[in-house]
Amino acid sequence: MPTRTARTSWSGGLQDGSGQVELTSSGVGKYDVSFPKRAADTADGTTSPEELIAAAHSSCYAMALSGQIGNAGGTVQSLDITADVTLGPDPAGGFRISKIKLTLVGKASGIDEAGFLAAAEAAKAGCPVSKALSGVDTIELDATFEA
Repeated sequence: MPTRTARTSWSGGLQDGSGQVELTSSGVGKYDVSFPKRAADTADGTTSPEELIAAAHSSCYAMALSGQIGNAGGTVQSLDITADVTLGPDPAGGFRISKIKLTLVGKASGIDEAGFLAAAEAAKAGCPVSKALSGVDTIELDATFEA
């Protein structure tokens, strides 16, 4: 299996510094990062580790769910997945990812709602990114099946 690489260049301190994350394996872009914007309510044109984790989790979950539905004999029509990753204080000091919420709306044929919801839970447990994030206190799933 392949290894994918991202690179960050940073200058300055935590509060006054900034950097750029480069998605080097794909070459699709460079994105600005800064701690003050990471901790702010609005991103203001920068990304953050949490947003990148949300992107990784939502795309990984989509692939895992597509596989689970296929294994159950269904065919995916559409999956719309949003991952909300929350940064919060760590009781031990500093910060940590305190919660992830996956919101799913999906359509599939050849599978009923119960089968869809079972596949959704299995995908949440089996997605490699979910496994990598097992230290997060809560990974919540809100799944809706559209017939």
